[in-house]
Amino acid sequence: MIDTVKNAESTPDQEQPYKELGLKDDEYARIKEILGRRPTDAELAMYSVMWSEHCSYKSSKVHLKYFGETTTDEMRSKMLAGIGENAGVVDIGDGWAVTFKVESHNHPSYVEPYQGAATGVGGIVRDILAMGARPLAVMDPLRFGKPDAADTKRVLPGIVAGVGGYGNCLGLPNIGGEVVFDESYQGNPLVNALCVGAMKVEDLHLAHASGAGNKVILYGARTGLDGIGGVSVLASETFDDTAGKRKKLPSVQVGDPFTEKVLIECSLELFEKGIVVGIQDLGGAGLSCATSELASAGDGGMHVWLERVPLRATGMTPAEILSSESQERMCAVVEPANVEAFMEVCRKWDVIATEIGEVTDGDRLVITYHDEVVVDVPPRTVAHEGPVYHRPIERPADQDELQANTPDSLPRPAGDELLELVKTQAASPNLASKRWVTQQYDRYVRGNTVLAQPSDGGMIQIDEETHRGVALSTDCNGRYTKLDPYEGAKLALAEAYRNVAATGATPVAVTNCLNFGSPEDPGVMWQFEQAVKGLADGCAELGIPVTGGNVSFYNQTGSTAILPTPVVGVLGVIDDVRRRIPTGIGAEAGETLLLLGETKDEFGGSEWAHVVHGHLGGLPPKADLKREKLLGEVLVAGSRDGMVSAAHDLAEGGLAQALVETCLIGETGARVFLDGDLFTELFSESAGRVLVAVPRTEEQRFTDMCTARALPWRKVGVVDPESNALEIQNLGQLPLDELREAWEGTLPALFD
Repeated sequence: MIDTVKNAESTPDQEQPYKELGLKDDEYARIKEILGRRPTDAELAMYSVMWSEHCSYKSSKVHLKYFGETTTDEMRSKMLAGIGENAGVVDIGDGWAVTFKVESHNHPSYVEPYQGAATGVGGIVRDILAMGARPLAVMDPLRFGKPDAADTKRVLPGIVAGVGGYGNCLGLPNIGGEVVFDESYQGNPLVNALCVGAMKVEDLHLAHASGAGNKVILYGARTGLDGIGGVSVLASETFDDTAGKRKKLPSVQVGDPFTEKVLIECSLELFEKGIVVGIQDLGGAGLSCATSELASAGDGGMHVWLERVPLRATGMTPAEILSSESQERMCAVVEPANVEAFMEVCRKWDVIATEIGEVTDGDRLVITYHDEVVVDVPPRTVAHEGPVYHRPIERPADQDELQANTPDSLPRPAGDELLELVKTQAASPNLASKRWVTQQYDRYVRGNTVLAQPSDGGMIQIDEETHRGVALSTDCNGRYTKLDPYEGAKLALAEAYRNVAATGATPVAVTNCLNFGSPEDPGVMWQFEQAVKGLADGCAELGIPVTGGNVSFYNQTGSTAILPTPVVGVLGVIDDVRRRIPTGIGAEAGETLLLLGETKDEFGGSEWAHVVHGHLGGLPPKADLKREKLLGEVLVAGSRDGMVSAAHDLAEGGLAQALVETCLIGETGARVFLDGDLFTELFSESAGRVLVAVPRTEEQRFTDMCTARALPWRKVGVVDPESNALEIQNLGQLPLDELREAWEGTLPALFD
C-alpha cells in the first residue's frame, strides 16, 4: 500500500523508521511541525537524504559562512558563480569562462572501490556539465592507509582502475592529483575528484525552475535501486571498528561512462540551441535533490508525476524512486514551446527523455504517484532549511603535547648518510613516483593537455586560436594540519598556489574538499573550524576567492579519525600555453639552478621525521602568503619574458626531492653546491621556495628582477647533461639510473 498524504493525515501515530534513515528525534519532530502532520514514506525519504550531513552541511554551515565574510568585492568580481551553485565559475578573459570543483566519494569507494571511484568521477563531471560547460579534464587527490596493508592492496587498485576506467571512457584527460599514504586512512580511504570545464561566458546555466507552465524533463539513464541511502547513511556515518564492515551497506551507485558520454554531448547541444531554462544533475539524493533544489531556487512551485519516471527495476516504491542515486541522469526545465525540440535532440543522441512535471504558480512541491499525492512540502524546507548545528568545539587535550614533541632531538644524519637519505626518501611511498597510477590514466586524450603529472600542476589549452589555458593543482599535507589546523590549511593553499605559479599561470580561484572525522567529536570540530579560518584568511591575503567545494565528515573508523585533510585546489590562468614552464630541467649545459625563497630549520611533520623516525610532532613550517604571492608574480614574469626554462616547487622532502624529480623528469644531470648545514639545506620543508633553471643569457636579468622585488635567491647549481648524475658538492654523485630505480620502483613492487 502506498503511503499517501491523506493516509498520513489520518494515521498520525504510525511509527516510522526515521532513526534508521539517519534522522534524530528532534529532526523528525521538526519535519512534523513543518508539515503539520507526520510525513509520508516518500516525504520521510526526501527529508532524510536532504537533511543528511552530506547534503545539508548541517554541522559545517556555521563555519563555512566565514568564507563569505572574508571575501572582498574585488575577489567576488572574479566569479560568475560561487558557493551554493553546482560548481564555481570564473571569467578567464577573451569571452571564456571556466568552471571547476572538487568533491569526495570516500565511503562508497571503501565499500566498492571500482564503482565508488568511478561514480565519484561521473558525479563531478555532471556538476561541471550542469553549469553549461564542456568538461575538459579531471584530477584525483587520493589517500590510502599503510601501503603494505592488506586492505590498501584491496582498495587502491580498484579505486585507481575506477578513476581511470570512467575518465578514459569519457575521453577526459587526467592531468594531476595526489597519492598519499598514512595509517590514519586505513579503512577510510579518501577519494576526491576534481573536474574542470570551459564555456563562453554567455552560456552559463544555473539550477532553477522558473516560469509557471514550464515543463520538467528527466533525461539520461533509467532509475534503479542502486545507491539508495548513499548520502544519508553511507556518507554520513563512521565505519564500524569491530566487524571491519559497514553497519549498513546500501548499494553503491553503478556507473556507465558510455551513457554519460552521450549525455554530455546531448546536453551541450541542448545548451547550444538555447532551449533549457534551468538544469540540475542527479547525484547524491537523486530526484529528491533535483526537484527540491530546482523548485526552491525558482519563483514558483512544482508538480511531479512520479509514475512517469523511467525505471530499470520493478516494484520500486515512491520513496525508492525519489532516493535512488542511479547515475547519468539530468533534470531540465523547458518552456512548453521548446519541449519538442528538446525531445528531438534527445532522440538524435538516443537519450531517454521524459516529461515528469511542470512548474506551478504555488509555493509547494507536490509529487503524485498514479494520481495519489505522496509528497506535498515547501521545497525550501527540504533543500535549504535543514537543521543547523552549533557543534561543541574543544581544542584536543593532547594538542599542546603534540606540538611540544618537536623533532629537534631526533638524530640527524651527516656525511655519507645524507647521500643515502636522498635515495631513501625518493623511494618512500609518499615521495616515490606515481607513474604506476598515472599510466593507467589517459593524460593526453583530446589533444589539449599541455602539462600533466608529474609536473607541478596540470595545464590544458582552452582556446586553440589564442592558446589561452588554465593550470590546476591540488594539495594538502594532513600531518601539517594535524599539528596546526590553521597553519596546515594555509600551507595546503600555499603549495597549490605555488604549484600553479610554477607552471607560469596566474592563480585566480580556489575550490576545496574538506575531509575530517566525526563532527560529533569536539576535537574534530576544532580542527575543522581552524582549517576553515586558515583557508579563508589565506585566500583573503592572496586575493583569490573560494568558489565552492565540499565537506566530508565521518571519515573515521570507530573513534580513530583520519588526519584532518582539507584538500585545496587552485585554478590559474595563462594567456598563452606555449610559454608554460616545465618541471624537468632541459639538456642545455650550463643553465643556472637558482633557489628562490628562504630555507629555515623546519622539520615538524616533515617527510624525514615520518620516514626515518615514525615521528609526528612539533609545528609545521610557517606559511608566508605575501612571499608566496610575490614568488608567483616573479615566476609568471619569468615565464612571460622567457627567463625561466624549468621550475619545481619545494615541498615534502625539501630541496633534495626537488632535485631528484627535476633531474629525472628532465632526464638531465646537475651539479649542486650548497652552503651551511647540508642536512637543513637538503631536507628542510620551509614553504615559499621554488627551484628554477635559468638560461645563462637570462641569469643577470632574472636575478636583478628578484633583487629589485626583494625576493631572496641564491645560486645552488648548474645543469650538467654530460654527467648523467646528480652531483652534490662535498657529498658525491647519485647516478640518475640508480635514482630512477629507487624513485619508480616502489609502487610497482607494492601493487603490481
